[in-house]
Amino acid sequence: MSVPESPTLITTERLVVRRLLPNDVDALLAVYGDPESMLWVGDGQPLDRAACEQWVAVTERNVATRGYGMSAMVERASGAVIGFVGLVHPGGQELPELKYALKRTHWGLGLATEAARAMLAWGAERFGLSTIIATIAPENDDSRRILIKLGMTEIEPRLDDDGLPTCVFRWSAPE
Repeated sequence: MSVPESPTLITTERLVVRRLLPNDVDALLAVYGDPESMLWVGDGQPLDRAACEQWVAVTERNVATRGYGMSAMVERASGAVIGFVGLVHPGGQELPELKYALKRTHWGLGLATEAARAMLAWGAERFGLSTIIATIAPENDDSRRILIKLGMTEIEPRLDDDGLPTCVFRWSAPE
């Protein structure tokens, strides 16, 4: 799979979604190094700089292999990276999974919904992805509302490696 020529993948009313770049490590750290932002991500532990650097490298491999991965969410008005959104295959799972995270200063503004909706459409249009999933902790009511707004349907929950339940949502591309 070839890497897109332009770093810009998607433009929405308020955002530019672009490929993740090596110089995005500080922006990654600002989101994924924040304990409150990480409450609902992975094991809930903040990432350090080395983990953020590794994330960029993994994303570069994913893009080279599949054509997609995590991407930077850039606020059009300021030009600042305010979060991340993408389609990934954690642990090599078959179905692509929608992921997103924002700086806390940008929570509650509808930006996650805007970026995620655009990412789902981009995945379907550009790569022919007809089914995309998302996973959340059962207590994550904010993300649950976002996924429902996106037209995702909650399906059978699964147990993660730590034995805790995870809610799984499925999105199907419009026919």
